[in-house]
Amino acid sequence: MPAQPPVPPSACLPEPIPAPRGVCFDLDGLLVNTEELYQDVGTELLRRRGKPFEPELLDRMMGRPQRVSLRIMIEWHALDDSVETLAQETGEIFRSLLETRLKPMPGAVALIDSLTASAVPFGVATSSGPDFAHDVLGRVGLLERMGFVLTCDDVTEGKPHPEIYLAASGRLGVPPQRMLVLEDSHNGCRAAVAAGAVAVAVPGGHSHRHDFPGAAFIAASLADPRIYAALGLAAAESS
Repeated sequence: MPAQPPVPPSACLPEPIPAPRGVCFDLDGLLVNTEELYQDVGTELLRRRGKPFEPELLDRMMGRPQRVSLRIMIEWHALDDSVETLAQETGEIFRSLLETRLKPMPGAVALIDSLTASAVPFGVATSSGPDFAHDVLGRVGLLERMGFVLTCDDVTEGKPHPEIYLAASGRLGVPPQRMLVLEDSHNGCRAAVAAGAVAVAVPGGHSHRHDFPGAAFIAASLADPRIYAALGLAAAESS
């Protein structure tokens, strides 16, 4: 009898988890497609300096605060630029992409609609800065719908440290063990697991390369029926 192909992680059933009473979303690459835009920005930033943007470098940078990720880039390629110089240039390149390419990730709006209809509290915890996070969420019509938006300015330690998700638990008014965290990156998932939250990995694009130890399960997208089942919500209808 021929060997059966391995079952992909997204098809595996999760272990039983406590019914979450609140939800916290990551932002970049999870709610909006900014992670893929960041890859384009990083590629252009390094192209101008005659350097490649290797997948391994992207792995190191994903899910971290901008100053930390840019410092990693500088050290990786022994660049002469300062973090401040690269941050300013990054912003200029990034703004040119937002107008035409920014969009919510698949399933994001439908899941937020379901959470709202069921009165499940939710918010955002991101490694990005407040101006950027508010701008991006506002552009896709999600800012006013969030119960809170925690950014790198609200914590001392960035992901993968659990501080931001412990703060999110406080904002939601639920213990970490009853908070469902949706994350697309290895570092973000590590932060959620370290906080004691129920972490669900939702990789996209480059982060399909990542491992997610401690995650309750790995979802195919924010439309994955298992996310709805974990939250006791009716699954969204397929469009």
